[in-house]
Amino acid sequence: MPKRRLTKALDRRLSEAIAFFWRTRTKQDAGQGVVTGRRDYGNRTAATGGKQLDAINLLIAQLLAEAGVPRECIHLIGRENVTLPGYFRPTKLWDLIVVFQDALLAAFEAKALCGPSFGNNYNNRIEEALGSSVDIWTAYREGAFSNSPEPFVGYFLLLEEHPRSITPVSVKEKHFHAFEEFRSVSYEVRCEHSVRRMVRERCYNGAAFIVSPKESGKRGGFREPAEDLSFERFVKMMCGHVMANYRALQ
Repeated sequence: MPKRRLTKALDRRLSEAIAFFWRTRTKQDAGQGVVTGRRDYGNRTAATGGKQLDAINLLIAQLLAEAGVPRECIHLIGRENVTLPGYFRPTKLWDLIVVFQDALLAAFEAKALCGPSFGNNYNNRIEEALGSSVDIWTAYREGAFSNSPEPFVGYFLLLEEHPRSITPVSVKEKHFHAFEEFRSVSYEVRCEHSVRRMVRERCYNGAAFIVSPKESGKRGGFREPAEDLSFERFVKMMCGHVMANYRALQ
């Protein structure tokens, strides 16, 4: 019983954050170009507007604080400096970081993948995620966070549920074959495989993958295609890892 109550409470809070995402995205898209008369192509308007995932970042911060992490150690994008040194570039802006006694305990990034161009956006998101993980782990190895135990590096991906994202698509193969898992499947399935592999290859310590339709998403509608990539599991892993290192440094 306690576990079910916890899940319902967390689902409600996640649902509220997802509703904020869709409402903010829709508002930004509708308002763009009002002053200049110019609009971005496709849905780039909403994608470049920022702020849509602020509620997700805030929810992660709240859950860390509720787990026992001091609030002064939790730094959120848009409120404080959340840049970290990279190895292949000078710095990288994260969505949330946890720092205690000059030690990096966590770095978190949230991304959304929406239409209409699911193919290009899917490739861009996976390339971004891989690049960020290689950059921070190489910087860690080379001593950029010299006082730090191994930090928790987390990733959150929200995919728009749309006929184009849930319908199987073909793979262009000429010289070599793609892995079977990616052939004749939807972008939803591709995302699930990609995020899971990034965790299994230790690009990230943990990740959450959420699917949400635009219209019902404005009311907080979402689903979780994979139990191992559920939001609750991700949060428990992140809070557990961060709190263990926090206690060890006290």
